[in-house]
Amino acid sequence: MDNKVIIFDTTLRDGEQALTASLSVHEKLQIAQAIERLGVDIIEAGFPVSSPGDFNSVQQIAKTVKNSIVCGLSRAVEADIKACADALSVADQFRIHTFISTSDVHVQQKLRKDFADVEAMAIHAVKYARRFTDDVEFSCEDAGRTPIDNLCRMVEQAIKAGATTINIPDTVGYTLPHEFGGIIDTLFNRVPNIDQAVISVHCHNDLGLAVANSVAAVQAGARQIECTVNGIGERAGNASLEEAAMIIKTRQDLLGVHTGINHQEIAKTSKLVSHLCNMPVQPNKAIVGGNAFSHSSGIHQDGMLKASNTYEIMTPESVGISKTKLNLTSRSGRHVIKHRMESLGYQENDYDLNTLYQDFLKLADKKGQVFDDDLEALLFNIQQSDNQEHYRIEDLNVLSGSGEFATAGVKFAIGDTVEVASATGNGPVDALYQAIKKCIDFDIEVADYKISNKGAGEDGLGVANLVVQWQNRKFHGYGIATDVIEASGQAFVSALNAIYRAQQIKNIREQKAIEKIANI
Repeated sequence: MDNKVIIFDTTLRDGEQALTASLSVHEKLQIAQAIERLGVDIIEAGFPVSSPGDFNSVQQIAKTVKNSIVCGLSRAVEADIKACADALSVADQFRIHTFISTSDVHVQQKLRKDFADVEAMAIHAVKYARRFTDDVEFSCEDAGRTPIDNLCRMVEQAIKAGATTINIPDTVGYTLPHEFGGIIDTLFNRVPNIDQAVISVHCHNDLGLAVANSVAAVQAGARQIECTVNGIGERAGNASLEEAAMIIKTRQDLLGVHTGINHQEIAKTSKLVSHLCNMPVQPNKAIVGGNAFSHSSGIHQDGMLKASNTYEIMTPESVGISKTKLNLTSRSGRHVIKHRMESLGYQENDYDLNTLYQDFLKLADKKGQVFDDDLEALLFNIQQSDNQEHYRIEDLNVLSGSGEFATAGVKFAIGDTVEVASATGNGPVDALYQAIKKCIDFDIEVADYKISNKGAGEDGLGVANLVVQWQNRKFHGYGIATDVIEASGQAFVSALNAIYRAQQIKNIREQKAIEKIANI
């Protein structure tokens, strides 16, 4: 049996389903390219039939990504499968992933069919998908609760129909590791054509066992793990990519398998996904949490000073976290910034040095000392602002004290025009938002607002994350500055520009539809 475990990343499909606001095409491309650099084998880029936006995202990722196979998800329905094929056909090689429920509770209560009907649908779906590609994956949804006889039967028939990968999901995170490993073991013992397909697993974390179940499955013979960066996903999330990868690397002596993951890219990819998805990583998260390589106990610190392996089973450098903290000030030159970014794992083409350096100097003048987290925060802010050209805050002034109201004035640019407005609010941020709302010609509602600290020390950067609702859709905005009011304003503008981009896409589609009708 092959001792390589294929890593199938579904951050952009299952992971995105858990977000409060959808990612833009640009953001999805950023994540896809980061996952590609991470060394992931398969990228499940989305569910093309679900919306025109998802179709476009999958197509753009398929055009861009070259070193990972791009995959699209479909139900066992011809229209879904055809949408996958249409979106992915721009790639030289691609995978269609089709699925249907197999557990009694799903078959009877959700699908309201007989198992024989579901089996026939699965066989037809796999055969239809093989018309477009030789790389077809079939999933038995809710396999963890499927009667084993039915599961063996379905797996055998799907392989016979042409599926080259069979996925066994623990869809609701119900099974225990010994149970789930036993299911995989039984399939290998009872399905006669099992050697003709790769066995994959897709585990959810409802009981906190997604990674444990995935590893148990690998020990039983599975050779593909479906996972997400930071473990994001439906409900309690999916198996965490970084945890699964580092378990396989750290315990290779016991497991006897390996992956193609570039482990030094883990921390950087985790930060990017956390930032763009507006999903902070908990400090005690394994591998990538802020405390993952932190030692507070005096006994632990003493041991670490003598030998790091007394309390570290892996080094922070092995996942791309640097122990070194350079004191960067306004006296630091460009070469120091470039060196520091290289140490953090960024390549020259990941950022514009001149822009980053100018923003660094402004920040260094404000707070004196700049830290590694500050540099990464500045980089994220530059990437965010690259697409924020239609709406801009030219100037703002906020007055707030112990009185009942705060007052804000704003000079606000909309395209080539500039509006000036002032307003009062229950606090400085509310006053600023009310002033900006006077400058725009549509109504939006703030659904969620969070302010946090980024960087080191009491003068770290203020980070504002905002979710607004417009026409029953949610949009995420992000801002960062030494002043939390300024960061909050940036976040509001970021969300407005996300809405503007959505309007532009809608207008383009409507125009194309009109042109199509005119040409009939």
